[in-house]
Amino acid sequence: MSGIAPERRALEARIGHSFADPALLTGALTHPSAKHAGRSGRGGAGYERLEFLGDRVLGLIVAEMLLEAFPKENEGALSKRLVALVRKEALVEIARQIDLLPAIDQAAGAGGAFARQQETAIADGVEALIGAIFQDGGFGAARAFVRAWWTPMLKSAVAPPKDPKTTLQEWAQAQGLALPVYRVVKTDGPDHQPLFVIEAEIEGRPATEGAGRSKRIAEQAAATAMLEAIDKETDT
Repeated sequence: MSGIAPERRALEARIGHSFADPALLTGALTHPSAKHAGRSGRGGAGYERLEFLGDRVLGLIVAEMLLEAFPKENEGALSKRLVALVRKEALVEIARQIDLLPAIDQAAGAGGAFARQQETAIADGVEALIGAIFQDGGFGAARAFVRAWWTPMLKSAVAPPKDPKTTLQEWAQAQGLALPVYRVVKTDGPDHQPLFVIEAEIEGRPATEGAGRSKRIAEQAAATAMLEAIDKETDT
């Protein structure tokens, strides 16, 4: 345990997992800006690679939890619940609950950029942390962490949530409008981790954009932005 900063020791206590390999924790909490500045975890593989792993581990564990909690629901309803529980907003909420931000290492010159993308950074950090726990302690340790922090969120959802694309489609139909159209505006990032920017369009309304690491996520973000704009108009 030597060499671990106090804020990371405190994080271990909060999440209930003490790392046998501290380098894994360091890698999971190394923001890409710090990694590119020469401060990285084990083998130079940190944040992004562990995030890739943690995303898959989280999805599997949450799917298992949903099957146990809702034995009579069909695949469609379970899929909607899964999306809600692993999306960025859910990850940000978990990050705040475990107070992840103080433990994340970022390059000194990344302050402004990091602040603008802070929610994305801490959401990715949660997935990286799950990947690190999995590599350090196996599936059982990762499952214990996810179950501990996701169970309250799972129990709070009485009915399967509607995804924003469905909600926007229903709104358009109720207004007698054509269905929303989605188109890719641009694609950024490396081939193994692309970032899609997608625009949602409805006749007679300003287009809205959303971004995500898959086209589905980006479309949902664009639909959410459109729904938020509609809600603001309704409230005024």
